Amino acid sequence: MTRNVRSSDKNTSRKPLPPEDSQTLSRGLEVMDAILAGPQEGLRVVALCRQTGLERATIYRLLSALQAARYVSVVSRFHYGPGERWKALLPTARQREDLATRLQPVLARVSEGCGDAAFAVVRDGGLSHCIARHVGSYPVQVLVIQVGTRQPLGVGAAGLALLSALEDREVEAVVEVNAPTLSLYGGMTQERLRLLVAATRERGWSLVGNHATQGVLAVGLPVYDGAGDVVAGISVAATEARMPRERQRRILQLIRKALQAHGFVAY
Repeated sequence: MTRNVRSSDKNTSRKPLPPEDSQTLSRGLEVMDAILAGPQEGLRVVALCRQTGLERATIYRLLSALQAARYVSVVSRFHYGPGERWKALLPTARQREDLATRLQPVLARVSEGCGDAAFAVVRDGGLSHCIARHVGSYPVQVLVIQVGTRQPLGVGAAGLALLSALEDREVEAVVEVNAPTLSLYGGMTQERLRLLVAATRERGWSLVGNHATQGVLAVGLPVYDGAGDVVAGISVAATEARMPRERQRRILQLIRKALQAHGFVAY
């Protein structure tokens, strides 16, 4: 069945944005990414200048436009956060609870298959937020995080898998907003985190050792929904002695099969 095409459809084509408009849009997206990756208390203009490299006057002009469109709001005195339009798109607490419920049997299957603890995290701005975990049967369990733990996105294997699945602009916003605290996690740096993201993308899965917890090695994969959107990250952690390369691959295969068996997409 073909669609009837009106003459106006044939003769009308979308013109590319003028260079100055394209630049303004790109800068606005940079500011929005920084705000979305920022803390709940919002970001000050000076922080937005530092993270985006834009002048203060430019930041104020962009914020004014984003506020008028309700994409940005004033969270507190001189602090800017997501506006009502963005809040409507962000996952609610109920949606995260539902996702945790759906992922729990995935973690159980993975953990029972390998004997080690499995974890699921979601993105919370620039942080990872653990929403579920399952303890394995092996006598020595590495419980690096618990449900409710928040830490910079990317310092753990599940968070790194999730971070690496984001667009470059979003990755950079997360790296920048977490810069002051990265060193607390095994001496992590911005450059090191960028290299880990690049390695994860090339490898197809995340591998983290001695950053969030010393003497521990963890592997992870991003979790996608049916629409192809990344919704979470899953990891398995164990002592380094229990994580030779071949076992890492077996665990990753367990994760993929468990995700697919419960309606998720894994690559």
